[in-house]
Amino acid sequence: MSELASRAMELDSADELAGLRGRFVLDDVVYLDGNSLGALPANVPGRVEDVVRRQWGELRIRSWDESGWWTAPERIGDRIAPLVGAAAGQIVVGDSTSVNVFKALVAAVRMAGEGRDEILVDATTFPTDGYIAESAARMTGRTLRPVTPAEVGSALSGRTAAVLLNHVDYRTGRLYDLPSLTAAVHAAGAIAVWDLCHSAGALPVGLDEHGVDLAVGCTYKYLNGGPGSPAYLYVRRDLQDRFDSPLPGWNSHAEPFGMRPGYEPASGAVRGRVGTPDILSMLALEAALEVWDGVSVEAVRAKSLALTDFFLECVDAYTPAGRVDSVTPAAHAERGSQVALRCDDAGDVMKRLVERGVVGDFRHPDVLRFGFTPLYVGFADVERAARVLGETVAG
Repeated sequence: MSELASRAMELDSADELAGLRGRFVLDDVVYLDGNSLGALPANVPGRVEDVVRRQWGELRIRSWDESGWWTAPERIGDRIAPLVGAAAGQIVVGDSTSVNVFKALVAAVRMAGEGRDEILVDATTFPTDGYIAESAARMTGRTLRPVTPAEVGSALSGRTAAVLLNHVDYRTGRLYDLPSLTAAVHAAGAIAVWDLCHSAGALPVGLDEHGVDLAVGCTYKYLNGGPGSPAYLYVRRDLQDRFDSPLPGWNSHAEPFGMRPGYEPASGAVRGRVGTPDILSMLALEAALEVWDGVSVEAVRAKSLALTDFFLECVDAYTPAGRVDSVTPAAHAERGSQVALRCDDAGDVMKRLVERGVVGDFRHPDVLRFGFTPLYVGFADVERAARVLGETVAG
């Protein structure tokens, strides 16, 4: 046994989160793609069966009340809230991340007022955020200005209405400084909108602590909610009465069953709702979130950094010099929960890794991306993945 394999065993033995692996349906594959789709929590299939067979099959329409279907968006939002550092009553679950980005960004521009005619968007963002921002700018008569997060400070001005930023870069895994960037946006009198897709469930976010205005995120990555599980929208409590959604659906009406022709928004985070909730996927997500019972985000973050540190060490030891190059920051304060490696033939390499039981993903044109979900990834997984990577790129 190699020294690194031996160390992996020792680290796994000392890991306080190791027992959580049993809460998931896993096999002998090293699964390092939880930053795209989280593994299946073991309690979800039974819960979904109950939702389908009993709640829908037997209770039918009564389940909107008796099974709590109607209140699910806020109830599940409150389950997510501690994972992103928010008090209850500020998160509503529903719709996709893209739809929630649209709602948040347009509402932010409306809150900023008429005198501010520019929206800043992360130039390195996941493409959909850029597409939505461009559309929101057109619809609100604002100018869209793409800037890198490093350029935000100098780009802010009295013209800035809103700033849309990603907490973690989806390609490189770079973690951006949410507290200081939010403070800078506020100092300019603008509204800060954060995309938490690659940070929620992997590291502390501190939405309330840092005064974030609006935030969105998906639930199928580190929150393990399942393919296409509904996203969420955070609206800071003191902004809720000013949140003017561009999608005023009947679910966010003050009297949703009043069926009145005029729209009157409900109070609180409910304003973020639009239409009928997607109950099957929403209740699968609710069950999935139970894996977090008794787990602190701080412990998850500590293990995440230990896993990625160890992976980088193993990659350095096992891969030929110059064959792969990390584009993920080495500094803990700048690293999310993934490692991205640049490799000339990355597409072919990832295909061969998957064939050998190591699942990550490929990002065009030359990036191997590995996500580390501390709830179910162990140090032996990390050592094996790096060893197989070394054998693959050397072959």
